[in-house]
Amino acid sequence: MDRRALITTGLALSATTVAAGRAAAQPTPAAAKEAKVGSGTPPASTYTAEELVKRVSDALGVTVEAAGGALERALKDNGRPTGYIAGEEASGAMTVGLRYGRGLLYMKDRPTQDVFWQGPSIGWDLGGNASRVFTLCYDLQYPDAIFRRFPGVDGSAYLVGGLGVNYARADGITLAPIRAGVGLRLGANVGYLSYSRKRNIWPF
Repeated sequence: MDRRALITTGLALSATTVAAGRAAAQPTPAAAKEAKVGSGTPPASTYTAEELVKRVSDALGVTVEAAGGALERALKDNGRPTGYIAGEEASGAMTVGLRYGRGLLYMKDRPTQDVFWQGPSIGWDLGGNASRVFTLCYDLQYPDAIFRRFPGVDGSAYLVGGLGVNYARADGITLAPIRAGVGLRLGANVGYLSYSRKRNIWPF
């Protein structure tokens, strides 16, 4: 083989090697999602409406039909959640409001986690209520990711046996609390909730 043929063959082999290396380095969509979740940790599994409706009904003390109606809207807006928080909270407001709550975070193939939340709000808002809360968690990949501040807009009218849904979002995670309230609270407000591992009296 002459010198020109050797050079041509060598260049062809080099180009093939570089292309193969680039292809190996380029992550597949599944690998990219896994890397985002964490090394060696698969993406969190999701819950279907059938799995959730009885749990919402039991947690909030409402009928299956009422639970199904609230779930239908939340699932239509956001898809299937990767987790949920079942708990309770109390809040009150006179223009400026405060909210405190606690519950358990459930995820498939992840440890159950105690969760507390607290936060202020401001707006046209008056009254107080104690609520059972069932919070749907979207794109939450592991329990510790819940511990952050979630801003949101809450416009609601709580009556005895009332049921309401609102959304809060932060860093790609969406929370959809479904509340069954006792008491009277009318208004619309803007605020945030901070989720923590321990109870914090200071809400800010």
